Amino acid sequence: MNIYPELLSVIIEYFKKLPGIGERTAERYALSLINLNEDELEDFSSSISSIKKTLRKCSICGHLTDSDVCKICSDPDKKKNLICVVEDYKSVFMFEKMGNFDGVYHVLGGLISPIDGINPDDINIASLVKRCKENKDTELIIALKPTVEGDTTTLYIKKILENTNTKITRLSYGIPMGAEIDYLDVLTLERALFDRKEVS
Repeated sequence: MNIYPELLSVIIEYFKKLPGIGERTAERYALSLINLNEDELEDFSSSISSIKKTLRKCSICGHLTDSDVCKICSDPDKKKNLICVVEDYKSVFMFEKMGNFDGVYHVLGGLISPIDGINPDDINIASLVKRCKENKDTELIIALKPTVEGDTTTLYIKKILENTNTKITRLSYGIPMGAEIDYLDVLTLERALFDRKEVS
C-alpha cells in the first residue's frame, strides 16, 4: 500500500532519479517542498523546466552555458593555448573549484569505446583539432579517467595531433585507477595537474 498522496509519490520518484538519492532522502526533499512558499515553489519549478531550453553547449569548448560562448572561454585572463581536455562538464566545475588553473577547457562529451559503439566521430574531437591548429604552441592537458576508454581516447588524440606543434600532457597517476575526475578531492586534483607528464 502506498502511504503517500499520489502527487507526493510522483515527486519522490523523480527525486530518486537523481544520483545518490535514495528513498529516505527523496522523501525528505519532497516533504521539504511543502514548506516553501508559493513564490519559491514557482521559481524552483520554473528553473527546472527551463534547464533544457536555456542551457546549451559552448560553441568553442562544449561546456555548459546559457549563451553562445561560456564564461571561461570569454574570460580574457584565461590562456587560450592551454587546454584541459575533459570527458564532461562536471570535470570543468571540479577544476574551476580548484581555483588556480589559468587555462581553458575542451569537453569531449564521452570517451572512445568501440565495444559500446562510441567512435571518434561520436565525441567532440574535430573541434579540438581545429582549436589546436588555430592556437600556436598549444598544450593539451588530458584529464580523462585512467581506464581503457580514457587511454584509448588519449592515444587517439595524440595520433591525430602528432604532426602539429601541440604538446600533449596528462595528469599524473596519483589518481586511482578508474576514478571519476569530479569525485576527486581538490588537493589530489591539484597535485595531479601540477605533476602532469608528457604523453609518450
